[in-house]
Amino acid sequence: MPKPINWSVVAGNLAQAREELESIEAAIGRRRGRSEVALQHSLEHAYHHLNIAWNARRATSKQYSAMSDAQFNRWAKYPRGIEEYRLTRKSKVRDA
Repeated sequence: MPKPINWSVVAGNLAQAREELESIEAAIGRRRGRSEVALQHSLEHAYHHLNIAWNARRATSKQYSAMSDAQFNRWAKYPRGIEEYRLTRKSKVRDA
C-alpha cells in the first residue's frame, strides 16, 4: 500500500505555481507582457512547482523540509508515468 499523500506539500507547491501564473496574467493584463526569456523563466518556475507537487506528494514533511539537492533535482523533473494529453486525428465521415 502506498504512503499517504502529503497534502501540505501538494498545496504549498500548487500555491507557488498559481502565484507565478497569476503574475504572468497580471503582466499581460497591464498590457506590458514580458520578454520571451522572462516568460520562459516564469513558466519553468510554475512547472517546477507542479512537478514537485506530484513527485514529492508522498514525502513526509520532515523529508520535504530537509530535501537534498538530489531529491530537489529528482522531484523537479517532469513526472514519469503520466500520459500526456494527445489529440488523435478523427477520420472524416462521408455521406453515403
